[in-house]
Amino acid sequence: MKTRLVPRPRYMAWLQRWKDRQVIKVVTGMRRSGKSCIFELFRGELRSQGVPDTNIQSINFESLDEEYPTTARELYRYIVQRLGPGINYVFLDEVQHVEGFERAVDGLALREDVDLYITGSNAYLLSSNLATLLTGRYVELRMLPFSFAEYLSARADESNPDTEFNRYITYGGMPFAAQLDDERSILDYLGGVFSTIVLEDVARRHPRIDMRSFTDTAAFLADNVGNVTSRKRIAAGLSSAGAKANPSTVGNYLDILLENYLLFKAERYDLRGREYLATLEKYYLGDLGFRFWLLGKTQGDVGHRIENAVYLELLRRYRSVSIGKVGTAEVDFVATGDSGPEYFQVAHTVLPDETRDREFRPLRSLEDNYPKTVLSLDRVGVGDYDGIRQENIVDWMLGTHQAYK
Repeated sequence: MKTRLVPRPRYMAWLQRWKDRQVIKVVTGMRRSGKSCIFELFRGELRSQGVPDTNIQSINFESLDEEYPTTARELYRYIVQRLGPGINYVFLDEVQHVEGFERAVDGLALREDVDLYITGSNAYLLSSNLATLLTGRYVELRMLPFSFAEYLSARADESNPDTEFNRYITYGGMPFAAQLDDERSILDYLGGVFSTIVLEDVARRHPRIDMRSFTDTAAFLADNVGNVTSRKRIAAGLSSAGAKANPSTVGNYLDILLENYLLFKAERYDLRGREYLATLEKYYLGDLGFRFWLLGKTQGDVGHRIENAVYLELLRRYRSVSIGKVGTAEVDFVATGDSGPEYFQVAHTVLPDETRDREFRPLRSLEDNYPKTVLSLDRVGVGDYDGIRQENIVDWMLGTHQAYK
C-alpha cells in the first residue's frame, strides 16, 4: 500500500516562500516522516504553476529503480547535462549517500539556472562540511511526522476527533502508520522504521555501538518522556534495571538519538534570570509511536503522552521551545516565535480545584503580558481566567494557526 499524499500546508507554505531564492533549501527530519512526499507535493505545485517536466529533476538516492551517480563530480555532470532553459528545480533526496556530496551541492548552488532542494535523515547532513561550505547560503526546514490535523486528514473516514486523538498519542503520527488499522501491523511497521534507522544510520556511523544497550537506553527514555533528567540519572535508572550504562555511554547514545531525530531535547530556561540552565533538561520522542513499539504500552501515562504531543506541535509552530523555571516552580513550555514568548501548561485534567491551582500558579507568577495557556483534555471549564486561557488540547491541536515560522 502506497502512502496517500496528505496536504501539509505549513511545509508547503515554507517551500513556496523560499522558491526561486538563491539559497539551498535543506529539508531534514526522521526517516519516513514525509520528506520525499512533501517534495512530490511541491513538484505537483510547480507543474500546476506551468513549470515543464524538462525543468524538474528529482533523484532519490535510496531508490533502487534507477542507477544514479554516487560521486560528487559524476552527480554534478549528470544534472547539468539534463538542465532545460530557464530556472531548473533540482531535488536530491537523501543526498548524504553520495561521496563528497557537499562539493556537488555547492557547485549546483552557484548556478543561476538551478533552484536546489535537498533532504537528509539525520543531523549529520548539516554537521558535516556542508554547513561550513554553505554558511549563509542555505535555509533549513525541519520536518516532523504528522500533526494531529494532518493525521485526521489522512484518516478521512474517521470522524471522532477525541477517539482519533487517543489513537494518535498511542500509535504516533508516522504517515504510513496513520493508514494502518490493526495494532499488529502498526507494531511491525514502527519496528521496521526503528530498525532501518539503527542499521542504515546508527550502525553505519557508529559500527562499534552496543545495540542492546542502545535500545535499552531508548526504551528508558521513552518511558520517561517529560521527566526532568540528566545523563547521570539516566545511567542510574538503567543500572537499577539491570542494564549496563554509565554517564559517558548514555551521553553518546543521547547524541545519536538526537542526531537521528528519534529524540528532542528541551532545555530549561530561567525566566527570572533570563538564561538557559546547563542541567536537568527534558527529552521528548520524535514520534509517540516509538514509545508503543519500545514499551508495548497502549494505555496509561496519558499525562506524559499528551505533553509529548504538545511539545512536538509547539516545535511545528514556533522557532524554539524550552522548559521554563520560575523560582521553584516550572512552566511546562516557553515557545518563542516572531511576537515573543508564549507560555503553556499541560495537564490531563484541571477539574479538581487543587490541580487547577497547581497548574495556574506558575503562569500567574509571571510578571509580563505575553500569552499564557493551560491545555488539558477537559471540555468543561474552558475559557479565560484572569488573562490565562484554558483550552481543550484536541481543539487547540486542530485550531487555525500561522504557517510554519
